[in-house]
Amino acid sequence: MLFPSVLFMSLHLAHAASIISRSRSSPLNSRSNTLGPKSNLIIANEVIAPDGFTRSATLAGGTFPGPIITAQKGDTFAINVVNKLSDDSMFKSTSVHWHGIVQNGTNYADGVAFVTQCPIAQNDSFLHKFEAHNQAGTYWYHSHYSTQQCDGLRGALIIYDPHDPLSYLYDVDDDTTVITLADWYHVVAPILNHIIGVNGNSTLINGLGRYQGGPKTELAVVNIEYGKRYRLRLVAMSCDPNFMFSIDNHSLTVIEADGQLTEPLLVDSLQIFAGQRYSVVLNANQPVDNYWIRALPSTPGSSFNGGLNAAVLRYSGAPVTEPTTNQTKSTMPLFETNLHALINPGAPGIPGYGNADINLKMIVNNTGGIYSINNVSYKPPTVPVLLQILSGAQEATDLLPAGSFYVLEANKVVELTLTAGNIGGPHPIHIHGHSFDVVQSAGISSFNYLNPVRRDVVSSGLQNQQMVIRWVTDNSGPWFLHCHIDWHLEAGFAVVLAESPSETRQHLKGIPNAWDDLCPIFDSLTPAQIGAENSYAEAQNISTMLFPPN
Repeated sequence: MLFPSVLFMSLHLAHAASIISRSRSSPLNSRSNTLGPKSNLIIANEVIAPDGFTRSATLAGGTFPGPIITAQKGDTFAINVVNKLSDDSMFKSTSVHWHGIVQNGTNYADGVAFVTQCPIAQNDSFLHKFEAHNQAGTYWYHSHYSTQQCDGLRGALIIYDPHDPLSYLYDVDDDTTVITLADWYHVVAPILNHIIGVNGNSTLINGLGRYQGGPKTELAVVNIEYGKRYRLRLVAMSCDPNFMFSIDNHSLTVIEADGQLTEPLLVDSLQIFAGQRYSVVLNANQPVDNYWIRALPSTPGSSFNGGLNAAVLRYSGAPVTEPTTNQTKSTMPLFETNLHALINPGAPGIPGYGNADINLKMIVNNTGGIYSINNVSYKPPTVPVLLQILSGAQEATDLLPAGSFYVLEANKVVELTLTAGNIGGPHPIHIHGHSFDVVQSAGISSFNYLNPVRRDVVSSGLQNQQMVIRWVTDNSGPWFLHCHIDWHLEAGFAVVLAESPSETRQHLKGIPNAWDDLCPIFDSLTPAQIGAENSYAEAQNISTMLFPPN
């Protein structure tokens, strides 16, 4: 982070009353239920204590993480997001983004507040109908309205491929092998939005964890049987930290990165950034016992003491007790440059740096906690970008907010070089509407146009390092490019890539009338109906390191 960490241990009880207001209690659970591709997704406030600290949260389906949404390759999705939020301390409008689904022809269903839609107001709903076409793999969904996902609106989305070419490597792949990694906060996100430099209080693995100085609460358990091979689907749904993931005494074979199959690669640890996903195959070939699953966050001072940042891998027949295994030094860590796309490898366009049709360069800086890309800090417009385009805006100079738009021609190869010129990294960079080829990973001097990894979130690296990615503009519409650390996005770390705006209306497959109704409803809301009215005053009670009042 750019600024010293803000410690919240001493303020938990002081703010518990405001945090828990106007919500219902929900039982602790370590495994969410499962929904199909055609479902109602109820967004409501519940009181939970996933790490032993009780607070009100914004949840999908009443659980953290939310229900796993599962589908088969080729299924049509029709997910009705129903807003039943009521807690005045948090935002009472919402939006839901389907992370990794490229939404080709359905940009309006991407779920990004003020880019592709207005937020869904309290007591309203919106049906997200879309196809994932040929996509299969590990995805997730989360709120894309301010930092609302940090209050709990996050869940996994899995598309199974009955003809997966790598299925011969594993025996088990179901909802019990989905492993979610999340940071958790004891103070509501609208308050934290005002504070410069925040850290989470705990790590939750499959919705359970412990915090420093807290009770010895239940930890998540992944049950396996000796002799079987398991496809573990790791989902980093954190608001901020990346995690160093490993399982004691076990190696892992990486076969997927962000919904894209990779050539199998054996590792014994991996770093996973916010928004990223990996599928790894675990061979249950160790003595029957309990083993620690470890996810060490990049949060300063993190450890595994007392079961922090951990879960349990339990072989059938092992005693129901916590592991006593020790972590060994990693000798086969994952390096991104060792990952190679399995299907149609090779970056698009003419190989060689700068040889794309469109060559973009973005430099990220930070002043006083405010992020900027090419000297412009992103601020959400009052009219969603998609609505601006459909209303006639075609050039970057026509779109608001000024300076945050890059208009790209259709069917061109784009090469983006991004450099984080200030501390605060590494930043996980995500582009909506596309996967991309990582032709240069941050911190690596060489380029790979022949068989780079293909994914949708990539690390920017450390200060003054650069990463280079390529993709093809074959999906007309406005697509968000942003840091997936929510606090950085809230502080301006984003731009909008407006892809062939003149073709967007024709490219879209019919916008539902309910989409047109979202903005008039949201624009009519009072501050009390929006929620979190007193968040700045609450933040002043916590810290003096505040952003200017917004």
